[in-house]
Amino acid sequence: MRSSGDVPVHAIWLAQDDPKKNTAVRLSKRRDLILHERFNRLPRRGIILEPLCGKVLGPEDHSMLLEEGGSLVGLDCSWAQIEDSVNQVMKRTKLKPRMLPLLLAANPVNWGKPSKMTTAEALAASLYLIGKEEQARNLLSAFRWGDQFFILNKEPLEAYRDAKSSSELVDLQFEFFDIPRNE
Repeated sequence: MRSSGDVPVHAIWLAQDDPKKNTAVRLSKRRDLILHERFNRLPRRGIILEPLCGKVLGPEDHSMLLEEGGSLVGLDCSWAQIEDSVNQVMKRTKLKPRMLPLLLAANPVNWGKPSKMTTAEALAASLYLIGKEEQARNLLSAFRWGDQFFILNKEPLEAYRDAKSSSELVDLQFEFFDIPRNE
């Protein structure tokens, strides 16, 4: 349940997964986020988490969510249909697309896989990065594996949260994960 001072959280639900197992559906039932099946009801200002955009959610984006009344919006779709889903959604919204820095999934389907997070994990990670740790932990408290996400990603989450710029945040990924640099 949202409290005053929380960042408004929404999700676009494309109904590509089983609703009984869907994290955004569960969070909407708990009133932790507003679920949208229609694009015309989406917030006008804010950030949409879109894993293919190439621009990471960084400190430069925090004021939009913390001071300017913007909303945080998750794109809830199947990983198997991610490209088509992103194309469909981004044609119909003016929200700023941002992706997350590398983190490990804690959900049972993709446990330990880099960046294969559920919508709930992505939203919680975003909230954590902008300094809304309590709201982030509340979101994931809906899942028995939710606390494991914070344990699994403790060091990177804290380092990413404390980064002073997007480029610093991107560079930090190399300290935590063995990924090739594109130089």
